[in-house]
Amino acid sequence: MARRAATKRIETQAVDPAQQFLRLMSHEMRTPLNGVLGMINLLQRTRLDGAQRAYAENARQSAEHLLGLVNDLLDYARLEAGALEFDLAPVDLEGLVRGVAELLSPRAHDKGLEIVWSVAADAPDILADEGRLRQVLFNLAGNAVKFTEAGGVRLSVERVAPDADDGRVRLAFIVDDTGPGVPPEARARIFEEFGHADSSDAVRHDGAGLGLAVVRKLAAAMGGTATVEDRPSSADDSAQGGARFRFEAAFEAVAAPRDKPLRGQTVAVRSPDPFVHAAAADQIKASGGKVAAKAAVTLIDHAGTPAGDLASLPATGRGVVLLKPSERDLIPRYRTAGFHGYLIKPLRRASLAERVLAAVGADPAAATAAAAPEDDRVVPARFAGVRVLLAEDNPVGALLARTLLRREGCTVETAATGHEAVAALARARYDLVFMDMRMPGMDGPAAARAIRATGDATPILALTANAFAEDRRLCLEAGMDDHLVKPLDADALRAALARWTKRDIRAKVG
Repeated sequence: MARRAATKRIETQAVDPAQQFLRLMSHEMRTPLNGVLGMINLLQRTRLDGAQRAYAENARQSAEHLLGLVNDLLDYARLEAGALEFDLAPVDLEGLVRGVAELLSPRAHDKGLEIVWSVAADAPDILADEGRLRQVLFNLAGNAVKFTEAGGVRLSVERVAPDADDGRVRLAFIVDDTGPGVPPEARARIFEEFGHADSSDAVRHDGAGLGLAVVRKLAAAMGGTATVEDRPSSADDSAQGGARFRFEAAFEAVAAPRDKPLRGQTVAVRSPDPFVHAAAADQIKASGGKVAAKAAVTLIDHAGTPAGDLASLPATGRGVVLLKPSERDLIPRYRTAGFHGYLIKPLRRASLAERVLAAVGADPAAATAAAAPEDDRVVPARFAGVRVLLAEDNPVGALLARTLLRREGCTVETAATGHEAVAALARARYDLVFMDMRMPGMDGPAAARAIRATGDATPILALTANAFAEDRRLCLEAGMDDHLVKPLDADALRAALARWTKRDIRAKVG
């Protein structure tokens, strides 16, 4: 990611005691929540009987609900205070939308829902605050998953014609669902503070009604709008009803043309789910390919196949099966049945193109890669031998992070203060440092500056309950390379390890 190009600040006072209080509360509330969620997740990986597992799952859901409420309250308070910052930088739209879909996919799949994404071929990358865009999209998509009981959720980005008068591109971020929809009389109310479409929603869905209020305020701050309407349905759409949430705004385009690896290729898609079919078709088109009823390669969704059975191969050409992460045990059976690879849902455009080219035999390199574990959502990365220094003064937080790191194969040493961390790096070499921001004596940023002053270039990742943009900037300006927010989960940790232990893809997060 390129360095920050500009900063747009909405602020009423240079120094606001209320904001200092919010930052303190963010840290003080997130720190124990990190311990609660982390320990529950560790507990769920131990041997539990049925009743114990149910108790742990209910505790986890309650803790996640509390964390969501804390996030919404803090965000809303900052928006009300007019102290929100926008850090403008080039945004990879596909990476943004894919990330939100994959983050929500476990929750959606647990409910039996499909969740898919696509970005239109003519929607360019933009200059924006990626964190704020992600927050809008996550709140909208998370709300859709929460209220949808059957069917699925689709995230998409489209270019709106015409562009803005000042030459900027106008984009629509759309979230469709097959839920109950929103009655016309409730469509304004649900974007208000503590607003719900139905008075019973707060009880049935454990929500304070702040998520969409945050979306509305963020949309207005970005010069855009947030609306809801009935989801349009087509003739071949078997899932009737549902809602369409839409965030629309104008952005400066970034000249970064996407690759078209499927130019000249025709691909067929077979899925009983209209969202999966539409998203796969859009990703094929965005890769330069065409969609037809019959083709040399057919993407075949396992969904809808009777339990214990496999989907059938196409009558002509080669088949690539589409699976959920939980269906990875079927991969060997599908390979034995003659399928030429698999793709994990929600689909990734680059993986889709690679798998199609490998199946059709047009890309020898891709065909070679097909024999390897293709998707990090199926085969978790392992980091045996990676030496990590963990600087964390909270005993519960230290135990959680140390346990997760060791499960990934890392060798972990700990430090309880900034001074101890500096001393440890002076006497030994590490592949990676996880540094808490708030520690007694010397805090994380001060320790990072002291380490950098010695010429040590070891990657330092802030591991902190301080979740605001200014906290991230403080860490980066102190010489840290990345900023991970508590509560820490295994997927976020694994992604950070992959990013910072592979020297060819390291890039400081700006």
